[in-house]
Amino acid sequence: MAWELILWLFAFASTIALIAMTAYQLICLSDLESDYINPYDSSSRINAVVIPEFLVQGVLCTTFLLTWHWFPFLIMAPITYYHVKLFMNSKHLIDVTEVFRLLNGEKKYRIIKLSCYFSLFIIVIYRLVMTAVVLLLDEDSDFLESGIH
Repeated sequence: MAWELILWLFAFASTIALIAMTAYQLICLSDLESDYINPYDSSSRINAVVIPEFLVQGVLCTTFLLTWHWFPFLIMAPITYYHVKLFMNSKHLIDVTEVFRLLNGEKKYRIIKLSCYFSLFIIVIYRLVMTAVVLLLDEDSDFLESGIH
């Protein structure tokens, strides 16, 4: 049972990292749209976190698949598939010369990812709390059954 608590702690940290990276990318795109930052800086900042985001998301999705947690896996599977498709077609990085033409689409894509990550975050928090409570209740019942008060 303790391994499940470790799984949900890992999922909690990974989901927070995914939300932070996606929010950072969205902020960079919004700053670019408002002309607070130039296209080169915005593209380089976003491209710096794309591969780590893909890795964290892929590892978390694979972890859910291998531990048979189907509902979180099914939430993450479409995004993972899309990330793999983008990476295989070498379209995962933002091009400096095309960034203004693709700005609205990139923002919508990141808002959709952010909403999926937030729904996953709610599920992870719920499962983390439930696993911790069940684990504590099992330890308390074992402690009381041993006869030591």
